[in-house]
Amino acid sequence: MKTVKTEVSTQEYSSYAEHCPVGRSLDLIGDRWALLIVRDAMDGLRRFGEFQKNLGVARNILADRLKKLVDAGVLDSVPASDGSAYQEYVLSAKGEELLPVVLSLRQWGERHLFGAGEKHSRLVERESGKPVAALQVQASDGRPLAAADVMVRKAHAAAPRKLKR
Repeated sequence: MKTVKTEVSTQEYSSYAEHCPVGRSLDLIGDRWALLIVRDAMDGLRRFGEFQKNLGVARNILADRLKKLVDAGVLDSVPASDGSAYQEYVLSAKGEELLPVVLSLRQWGERHLFGAGEKHSRLVERESGKPVAALQVQASDGRPLAAADVMVRKAHAAAPRKLKR
């Protein structure tokens, strides 16, 4: 692990994440429980007990993942909406930006992990009840892109700066 200070925060990242946005994202949400918590928060769950009941995760693991997501600004911990002494967990703006990630995994799973006619949950627009359109990666001009059409430009470690004397 290497500690990296950015404009956003000081974090410890795995070596594979030092210069890679995918790696850094996975360090935070790549664990199944973290992403399922985000999914459930998108579905409206707010309380520790709701997350635990829905996920069947051990309390200590859930507490750890909730803390990690709150510390990273993905979830906000807020006073309970019913005025009780409990805390609730709600998606922050940063957490809401994970919708395309959750949607991509959902749509991939629907295409590849369920048999024809096999029942599964459906994601629909709240207002109309219509299915959400399939996500598509597009070029800046709107053309659809496939994996073969894109490439990653690797960042190189910055050369050490010479101090001015």
